[in-house]
Amino acid sequence: MNVSAIKRTLGSMLIFEAIFFLLPLVTAVIYWERAFFAFLISIAICLAVGGLCLIGKRRDGEVYAKEGFIIVSLGWIIMSLFGALPFWLSGSIPSYIDALFETVSGFTTTGATIMPSGAAIEALPKSVLMWRSFTHWIGGMGVLVFLMAFLPLSGAKNMHMMKAESPGPQVSKLVPKVRQTAKILYLIYSALTLLQLILMLCGGMPLFDAITTAFGTAGTGGFSVKGDSMAGYSVYLQIVVTVFMLLFSINFNSYYLLGRGRWKEALNTEVKVFFCIVFGAIALIVANLCITEQYTLWEALLHAPFAVASIISTTGFATEDFNLWPSFSKGILVMLMFVGACAGSTGGGIKVSRWVMLSKGATHEVRRILHPKQVKKITMDKKVVEHEVVRSMNAYVIAYVLIFVISWLLVSLEGYDMTTNFTAVSATINNVGPGLELVCPTGSFAFFSDWSKLVFIFDMLAGRLEIFPMLILFTPSTWRK
Repeated sequence: MNVSAIKRTLGSMLIFEAIFFLLPLVTAVIYWERAFFAFLISIAICLAVGGLCLIGKRRDGEVYAKEGFIIVSLGWIIMSLFGALPFWLSGSIPSYIDALFETVSGFTTTGATIMPSGAAIEALPKSVLMWRSFTHWIGGMGVLVFLMAFLPLSGAKNMHMMKAESPGPQVSKLVPKVRQTAKILYLIYSALTLLQLILMLCGGMPLFDAITTAFGTAGTGGFSVKGDSMAGYSVYLQIVVTVFMLLFSINFNSYYLLGRGRWKEALNTEVKVFFCIVFGAIALIVANLCITEQYTLWEALLHAPFAVASIISTTGFATEDFNLWPSFSKGILVMLMFVGACAGSTGGGIKVSRWVMLSKGATHEVRRILHPKQVKKITMDKKVVEHEVVRSMNAYVIAYVLIFVISWLLVSLEGYDMTTNFTAVSATINNVGPGLELVCPTGSFAFFSDWSKLVFIFDMLAGRLEIFPMLILFTPSTWRK
């Protein structure tokens, strides 16, 4: 194992985290907040520990997939442990476990919160709210992808880390060099964020609210600076957020292909299926809300698209408490939690591409039973899906189901109702945020014990990192020489 490469990369991550703290630090200066000292101390700690990791003779050696996965999983854990310091040191969140939960929820772009009420969120210092939303933007594209764009790491090391951190069943490079691919992805990510920010400012949203909302939308995280999430903003602003939640749910490779004029490749099967699911879900929920006379047609056309976009993109913003909607509409939203966004986006969930390939695999198996001698492979967009990808996808689904069931049983020991427990696990492992009943958009995760919160923290990290990087840490052979 190349311990030197792991230690130095983790040290570099802490140095970058210290740099990330500068934005909320400046915010604290602007608003004259005492939280300034919490961020200053956090910066000093990150620089000290990160510097210690970088001290020592550099030993060049081969970097294999194992090191790449260890760097990613440990990196996200360490970033979260140190990222929780400002919440805790400022007194905004007195319990360190709660602060860690909030930080992991931010970095993994989940958006689940332990803040007990809307008033409590708005009472937080502006600098803390800025850091809370900024964690979404940092984690949305990936902490290691950001590192790849700026640090001269070896090509093999880059590719292994990108495979471990990027969401989806398979990872492809936009250009031959991985570092250049990372730069292109962050350029697209930043451009879309800036475009949303400008459109919201044009709609009259205050600058602070616009910046934090753009961070939350871009990372598909959903932390809001308002107690009622997006409900208090104008219809125009809600529509802008709805559109961008969907835009950030699309594979970023598609934007690159669109820029190169390769429309057919950009509008691939996954993108088409994604929008079919979105429009189908909106139509069903609008019909259900109107038939039950819970909303007028105009109200249904406003709130249903926002809720569908928020859940399938795994953002978690809300304009209405959908926990009060009819069972049919709530059932659709729960199903969308598991569908998730497109691979290669900032969204969570199982991913649309996996569902497409699973359905193709089931169809292929039925045909094989009917015609045993027929030789035909699974294809997607006229390309053969390699056996390794299918095998990896099947293993992912099995691991996902096992972790989900075990987490659900562990959380159920507290005795809360089944809907609360089921949707709480669904919302965390799929990086959605709100669930139903006690964890609905107007609720929080504060009432759970520290033990359950640790389970949710693992689920959020496992869901964001596509499970296997986290499981590798618990495999004894990983740590053998």
